[in-house]
Amino acid sequence: MIPYDCIEQAAFNIMERAAIDIPEDYRQSIVELADTEQSELSCFVLKTMIENYGAATADRRPMCADTGLPRYYVKVGNDARPEGGFIALEKALRSATARATHDIPLRPNRVHPLWRTDLNNNVGINAPEIDWSFEPDVDWIDLTTVHKGGLFGTDYRMLFPGDGIDGIKRFLLDALIAFGKRGLACQPAIVGVGLGGSKDACMVLGKQAACLRIVGDRHPDPKIAKLEMELKDLGNSIGMGPMGFVGSSMVADLHIEVGYTHTGGMPMSVHTFCLASRRATVRIHADGHLEYRTDPQWFSKYSRRETVEWSQ
Repeated sequence: MIPYDCIEQAAFNIMERAAIDIPEDYRQSIVELADTEQSELSCFVLKTMIENYGAATADRRPMCADTGLPRYYVKVGNDARPEGGFIALEKALRSATARATHDIPLRPNRVHPLWRTDLNNNVGINAPEIDWSFEPDVDWIDLTTVHKGGLFGTDYRMLFPGDGIDGIKRFLLDALIAFGKRGLACQPAIVGVGLGGSKDACMVLGKQAACLRIVGDRHPDPKIAKLEMELKDLGNSIGMGPMGFVGSSMVADLHIEVGYTHTGGMPMSVHTFCLASRRATVRIHADGHLEYRTDPQWFSKYSRRETVEWSQ
């Protein structure tokens, strides 16, 4: 039985880590982009970002004043048993969010969409969002929090089978150029592309691809992995750099996730993570032992399975 207090404290801890400490995989990608960026202004911006990351960690303050919309991704082992059940687990996540908003502090960004009511704790109707996934043959619970801006950097288009790879590339270029010209993205960004599924599933897959895979991670399907690299290079060829300046540093990495879809269509979504790429994960073992990391390890052989029955 995993104690309630253990879950609540672990959730608070990853809220703090995500807000303050930039994941090393993303920080290193910015270092590498700064080494290859030819634009003097864009290079200056990248190096300033690296300095800001270090200052945030040293001062134990959130890296960005806009701490986004904190949310959770919960991967539950099939044999995991949280104290009080899953209603208590959900309560622990909401409690940790409210406490983190006050203590870290996070900016209280959540308001009612109509009345603009602000409870000053980032908790409310359907907030924070909690996505669930499951894993066979284990008794731990993985909690991941992602702090992502909730306004821009997302687009969707219903493509058709005949559009093919060229159609995918065309839409990616349209989206990234629009994001850059209109200030709708905070780049360099990890870009997530969702392909297939229903419309809502396509959007979810794209966002998870952006937020829950680390820089350098490639899809296990070699053809998809190759396409990821092609689209990454394409995104960095449009002449836009950090924060919309001229340059070649639009995309820190690009990830694709797919889902089986209707035979007549090929839905596609594009999502950009914030330049802070704020995420943190904790594994809560059955005995209450905690293991922290910055790789969510959200996607697994089980989550990507194609068959009815699951077998290793």
